[in-house]
Amino acid sequence: MAWSMKTLFTIGYTQKSLREFVTLLKNNNIEKLIDIRLKNKSQLAGFAKGEDLKFLLKDLLGIKYSYQPLLAPTEEMLKKYRADKNWDDYVTSFTHLMQKRDMLNILKREMLDADRVCLLCSEDVPKQCHRRLLAENYKQFDDSIEVIHLSKKDLKNL
Repeated sequence: MAWSMKTLFTIGYTQKSLREFVTLLKNNNIEKLIDIRLKNKSQLAGFAKGEDLKFLLKDLLGIKYSYQPLLAPTEEMLKKYRADKNWDDYVTSFTHLMQKRDMLNILKREMLDADRVCLLCSEDVPKQCHRRLLAENYKQFDDSIEVIHLSKKDLKNL
């Protein structure tokens, strides 16, 4: 199916069942999922554990999968944010990291082979999550794309 514009979606896997997660991806015709978690092998990730997620997406759903830890915050940033809950400091730190790692160009390269791309991390909602910061900064970098944050409220007839 041809789409008139590239769309960058975001999704978190926590607080979602496997069925809800898959339904959100399928209902939005996601072509590629970019895993932007620092670590994707945690036993706590359930169905979103690295190799299991790759198998689910690629072999069962026909969705391309890419793991890009360079698009994730550092361990130190995460520890500091968990300790002090200072979102403004986190945004400043992550913004600097985006520039240092040239994240927008990494994301641009990742988006070359699909029109409907989804960024994945663990946070249920995007409000205080690096996936939102990355997506919104990318929108400023390339204003021809649309950004859509997927959540449980988008589920219909489940």
